[in-house]
Amino acid sequence: MATTITSTIKLPSGYEIPRLGFGVYKTPPEETERCCLDAFKAGYRHIDSAAMYRNEEGCGNAIRASGIPREQIFFTSKVFDISYDAAKAQVDKSLALAKLDYIDLILLHKPMGGSENRKGAWKALVEAVEAGKVRSIGVSNYSVHHLNELERHIAELETEGGKGKGGVVSIQQVELHPWLARKDIVDWCTQRGVAVQAYCPIVRGNRWDEPALQRLVKKYGKTEAQILIRWSLDKGLIPLPKSATPSRIAANAEVFDFSLTPEEVKGLETDEYSPVAWDPTVSRLED
Repeated sequence: MATTITSTIKLPSGYEIPRLGFGVYKTPPEETERCCLDAFKAGYRHIDSAAMYRNEEGCGNAIRASGIPREQIFFTSKVFDISYDAAKAQVDKSLALAKLDYIDLILLHKPMGGSENRKGAWKALVEAVEAGKVRSIGVSNYSVHHLNELERHIAELETEGGKGKGGVVSIQQVELHPWLARKDIVDWCTQRGVAVQAYCPIVRGNRWDEPALQRLVKKYGKTEAQILIRWSLDKGLIPLPKSATPSRIAANAEVFDFSLTPEEVKGLETDEYSPVAWDPTVSRLED
């Protein structure tokens, strides 16, 4: 069956997440509601925010103003201050700011704060799921050594609290594109059924002149951004493009009327390690 903008992936938590998301990183709080409403108008049903973005309120306003049933919209936020108490408090604060009864997905935003604080923050997210405040949980910016540590933390929580007290990792969100393909992280997640979200999927427009990209732009009559979003989709990722421009918001959603061949997907990918954003995946476990 052909995929559409409302096509979903089933997460390990059992909930469904739309294949394409709309990011609001650095979207000014006063513009966020309008941008999200533009996204809903273009067909998006998946909004990716974070406590650090300071625009959860605008996202919630848009969800309510859209007229779309709440259960048809997937809303993500993230916890930036990593500790048990901070994560527990942030879940409640995010719910209050967005004025929502539940949040579909909450992620730990970074693998920093030390091992015990990461374990505590994860425990707080597990408890938020148990309380019905959050449906699915995961992490962002974790490298393989952080993910392995998280598995140990989950096993410890299961031993300490009993079956189910370790929680379920549904998502890993990380910068990912042809110039930062992160095969090790993707393989780790794929082996465990963890979905991978790609932020900065269009590389902030920094690689538009790449010959391999331009060949596909000419072949398909699509924009550079559309080709790169399609690359993520064809890799099985969940891309999170962002824009505050209505025409680009709409254009970035128009990626379901074509697909790249397996050879084109492979040909666009490089061995480069060229992040365009903050990269805490390189942080040590003691950081």
